[in-house]
Amino acid sequence: MVNKRVLPEKWQSSQKAMKAVQVAFDMDEKIQYTIRKAALDNNLSPSEQIRDILGLIVNKRPKRPRLTVSFNTQDYIDLADKYGLQPEQQLEIKKLVIDDLVHFSNQQDAE
Repeated sequence: MVNKRVLPEKWQSSQKAMKAVQVAFDMDEKIQYTIRKAALDNNLSPSEQIRDILGLIVNKRPKRPRLTVSFNTQDYIDLADKYGLQPEQQLEIKKLVIDDLVHFSNQQDAE
């Protein structure tokens, strides 16, 4: 006798996503820039922009705008030195990094 398991209803929608395969493309920098810029202009992620270009279903839900960067131990030491803090004060460093990024953005807007 074969025991067929039925997934709980709340997990069934995830079943399709589990079968998805990520595909990476090596393309000319100009093409990558064009796609990334279009994604920004259309408030999409680059992968959703590619899906749109290909005529596939696009997730139109607004995404939380987020930028990420990885800091290693030396980065925290360097940033702490820059801001006059201790490397362990990571939350305070993060706040000052955000201030620097906002300042950069404002300068770019002014140009």
